[in-house]
Amino acid sequence: MKPKNVEEVASLVALCNQNRIPIVPQGGNTGLCGGATPISDYPSVVIVTSRLNQIHEVNLENSTITLDSGVLLANAQEAAKQSGRLFPLSLASEGSCTIGGNLSTNAGGVQVLRYGNMRDLTLGLEVVTPSGEIFDGLRGLRKDNTGYSLKDIYIGSEGTLGIITAATLKLFSLPRSKATALVALTDMQSSIKLIELINQHCNADLTAFEIISSSALNLFSSKMKKLAGLLDDQCQWAALIELSSMEDEEKSYAQLETLLERAFDIGLINDAALSKSLQQSKDLWRMREGIPEAQFILGTIVKHDISLPISELAKFVASTELKLKNFWPHLQTVIFGHIGDGNLHYNIAPINPKLSEELERRRNEINHLVHDEVYKYSGSFSAEHGIGQLKRDELTTRKSFIELELMRSIKKALDPNGIMNPRKVL
Repeated sequence: MKPKNVEEVASLVALCNQNRIPIVPQGGNTGLCGGATPISDYPSVVIVTSRLNQIHEVNLENSTITLDSGVLLANAQEAAKQSGRLFPLSLASEGSCTIGGNLSTNAGGVQVLRYGNMRDLTLGLEVVTPSGEIFDGLRGLRKDNTGYSLKDIYIGSEGTLGIITAATLKLFSLPRSKATALVALTDMQSSIKLIELINQHCNADLTAFEIISSSALNLFSSKMKKLAGLLDDQCQWAALIELSSMEDEEKSYAQLETLLERAFDIGLINDAALSKSLQQSKDLWRMREGIPEAQFILGTIVKHDISLPISELAKFVASTELKLKNFWPHLQTVIFGHIGDGNLHYNIAPINPKLSEELERRRNEINHLVHDEVYKYSGSFSAEHGIGQLKRDELTTRKSFIELELMRSIKKALDPNGIMNPRKVL
C-alpha cells in the first residue's frame, strides 16, 4: 500500500492494529539486512512511503529542512543546496534511499566524522504509532529538555516501534571549497596517526577520512591505482581525505598540501595525489563508492559492517587477518570504510572465484570468527546497516540480558500487539 499523507498512514495502521495484521514499513528498499522486506512465511501488509515525498519547508534562519519520510536523500540534498545550505548525509545509495529509511537505520555515511549520523542531524519527527495515532514532534529546537527524547527512540528502530512519516533536520553552511587527496600508507596504524595529525592542524575542516586496502584498490584500473603509488608492494593501504572549508579553493588546497608534506616528512605517508579539479575529486569518490559493487568480480563476498574504537582498529585487523588465514588460507580480505569514526566494511572473498561455493559453506564460521574478534576489541557487529532479519539471531548473543530486556520492554509498551515489522531486530 502507498498512502499519500500521514492521515492515510494512520488510518491503515489503526485498521491493521484492530485486526492484528502485521505491518512492514518500506522506504527505498535499499537496506542490506532485510529490515524493510516481509518474512516469506509471515503474511504482512507492506506500507511503502514513496508517495510521502513533499519537502514542506527550508527555514534559512533556523537552518532546518522539514520534509516527508519518502523524500529521496538526493532530493533532500538538492533542496538544501538550492537554498544555499548543506544537508551533509552522503551515501552511495543516495539516489534511491529515503529519509525515512535513513532515520530507521540511523544512517551514517562518509561525512559522519564532521557532521554526525542521522540521529545527530535530526531535531524533530512525525511518527504514526502502532495504535494509529499521530505523534507530531516536528520541532526545530536544538534544546528541549522536557522529559524523554522520544525521537531518539524511533531513530534506529527499523520500523519496529512505528512509522516515521516526516522529519525536521539540521542544515549547515555550504562550504566554499573542498580539497581531496588519495594517500598511500604502509600500514593501518599510520592512518590512525594521520587522523591525529589532521585533527591537530585542521580539525574543523576534516569532512571525511576513508580507508581503502590495496586489495580493494586493485579492483580498479591501473591508472587509478597509480594516483597514490599503490603499485609499490610496500603500500598496503590508501586513505581518501577530504577537507571542506569556508576559505577559497586555493587556500584549502594549500592547507592540505602543507599537511601532507608534514605527514610525508615524519613517515606517515609514502605518496599522495591531490585532486586538481572537481572532476578528479568526483573520480576519487566514485572509486570509493564503487567498491561494494566492484568486489563481486572476486566471487562470493562475506560482508561485515563493524565498528571499533579507533585505537583498536589496527590491532583488530592484524589479529583477525592471522586467524582467518589459519582458519582457511584460500581467502582474501577487502577492507574499506569510514576509519575516522571506527566503521569498517570488512569483507572476505575467495582468492579464486572458483572457490566461492566453499567460502559460502564456511560463511557462518567466518562470521563468528570475525565478530568474536570485534567484541574482543570492544566493538559492534553492526555499525550502520542495522539488524533487520539478517542479524536478529546474533543480536541475542551479542547484547547483554539487561539490554535485551530493556529493548523488549520498550517494544511491548509501544507495540503491545506486536504488529510493527515483526521478527525484525528482536
